[in-house]
Amino acid sequence: MNGYFLTETSRGMERVAPEDRLLGKRKIFFTEEVNAESANRLITYLLCLADEDDSEEITIYIDSPGGEVVSGLAAYDMIRTLTCPVRTVCIGTAASMASILFLAGEKREMLPHTKIMIHDPLIAGLSGAKKALELEKEAAALMETRKQIAQIIAERCGRDIKAVYRKTKEDCYLNAAEALNFGIATGIIGGM
Repeated sequence: MNGYFLTETSRGMERVAPEDRLLGKRKIFFTEEVNAESANRLITYLLCLADEDDSEEITIYIDSPGGEVVSGLAAYDMIRTLTCPVRTVCIGTAASMASILFLAGEKREMLPHTKIMIHDPLIAGLSGAKKALELEKEAAALMETRKQIAQIIAERCGRDIKAVYRKTKEDCYLNAAEALNFGIATGIIGGM
């Protein structure tokens, strides 16, 4: 497999990468960690596709371990502000911040053997000695992020925020049927 398709264009036969071919059909694959680079690339693709046609559906296929909250929330907000409909499809595991990206879609579908993982946000990078006031400030910021994430999950799933807090206090893996039942997914592709 050479990784390219031969496509006939007005300039003759051209080699086209699979990602470019799918992007032309308004399909985006998000299969990496959520960070500033990957979120900005996703936002760029979304804005370009929305600029081409602000009413035709865009599909985002997600298989990601999650990652940075700030970058993920920027992508989530962009998806939610687009005028064109966005469909998200879990094709492996959408974990942590990737589950929030998944929730941004109006239609949220999963393949039968995929998983969603939701949990409270983590704080990374605690190293060395910290003063009490520094820890208090970091803890307050983490609790605010926890509240934001829980509100998104509650709103998108039609759940009470207390139910979300109970569900996310530990890593919570949901198969397609469980995600559908909880309201995270709106459908399962191909049935169970």
